[in-house]
Amino acid sequence: MVEIRPFKAIRYTEKAGDAENLITQPYDKISPEMQDKYYEKSEYNYCRLILPKEENRYEIAKKRVEDWLSSGILKKDEEPALYVYFQDFEVLGKKYTRKGFISAVKLHPFEEKVVLPHEKTHKGPKIDRLNMLRATKKNLEAGFMLYPDREKKTIEILGKVSKDGPIIDAVDEYGVRNRIWMLTDPEDIKRIREVIGPEQVVIADGHHRYETAVTFRDEMRSANPGFTGDEGFNFRMTLMVPIQDEGLVVLPTHRLLLKHALKEEHLKEMERYFEVQELDRKDVEGFLDKNREKKAFVAYDGSRYLGLVLGDFGSIQGFLRPEYSDEYKKLDVVVLRDVLFEGIMGAKDLRIDESIAYERWIDDAVKRVDSGDAKVAFLMNPTGADQVLAVAKNGERMPEKSTDFYPKMVSGTSMMGLLDNL
Repeated sequence: MVEIRPFKAIRYTEKAGDAENLITQPYDKISPEMQDKYYEKSEYNYCRLILPKEENRYEIAKKRVEDWLSSGILKKDEEPALYVYFQDFEVLGKKYTRKGFISAVKLHPFEEKVVLPHEKTHKGPKIDRLNMLRATKKNLEAGFMLYPDREKKTIEILGKVSKDGPIIDAVDEYGVRNRIWMLTDPEDIKRIREVIGPEQVVIADGHHRYETAVTFRDEMRSANPGFTGDEGFNFRMTLMVPIQDEGLVVLPTHRLLLKHALKEEHLKEMERYFEVQELDRKDVEGFLDKNREKKAFVAYDGSRYLGLVLGDFGSIQGFLRPEYSDEYKKLDVVVLRDVLFEGIMGAKDLRIDESIAYERWIDDAVKRVDSGDAKVAFLMNPTGADQVLAVAKNGERMPEKSTDFYPKMVSGTSMMGLLDNL
């Protein structure tokens, strides 16, 4: 059972200054150049906590949290709440609002099949964030999970709360407006808990930090054998977004082959399984959108755009492993990898930045081919949020860079104490 709880967030006070000078992108999206800019914005910018420049970053972060609390730069809210979080943004000329809420979510190791992953993780980032947890005893950044709300009951509650003035209203460097409200009504919180409780939820972003939180929980339980289960370290501060939210946008991640060229022999083989047509650049987006429910791709080799639409799905079964679930087989990223890359082009064991690269926007992918940085770009449609949950329920992990939930939530709107009782 999924358990969510309200919590008393630690937040910036007016003493810290303008919120737009305090918020940042997530720690793993902060480049050295961004780090410098954040430091210049404010002596209290959140980058100084999540990604300090100083060598002893963990101790520095711990000291800053303590100092900012004692000096009134940070303050814990007096009553527990769920923090309704809206992000207003634009993609390719269309405006969206993603709606969710930040809460404390009880931690479950993946084998318990309550909280589900959808991608693989790597050791390095987990060690870094574990050291930060040990030092600060705080969740400095929220995770991001998806949950089903088929009758849109929670969406209705979130919309009702947002009619009042937000406690935070800040635009980030990418033009995304971030608004937050406190939800404290016990009946509304109860209704949200009732919707989510019986479900399984899937991690959209923050796999490394979630696994790190479970490791830290186990350490704290070992050190505190009398734990009650109500301590903050048994939970993870998490943004929860309903899969049915109309503002939940997943962008495609286009693939670039850096060493493997698209040859005529490959094209002839592709024509056995795909309908192939040459396109003008101006028709690429429309082609992909029109064929969103099919397995469709556009290959660009520097001289032409080739639209590919899969014909009979049964014809490619020989390329797909028999142990794959039906949901996994139908992922565009799997068809692209197993059929086009490995099966037809012989492009196997691709390594990021050595033989494969990824781009969020079509124009950026095209430029890399035109510059000679890549041999061919494969442009594609995004993975659906419902597909993410379906595959995760089967215990399968998606190929690398299968999802790009846009935009990233900003850091610096809240933190959660892990030694507090919830």
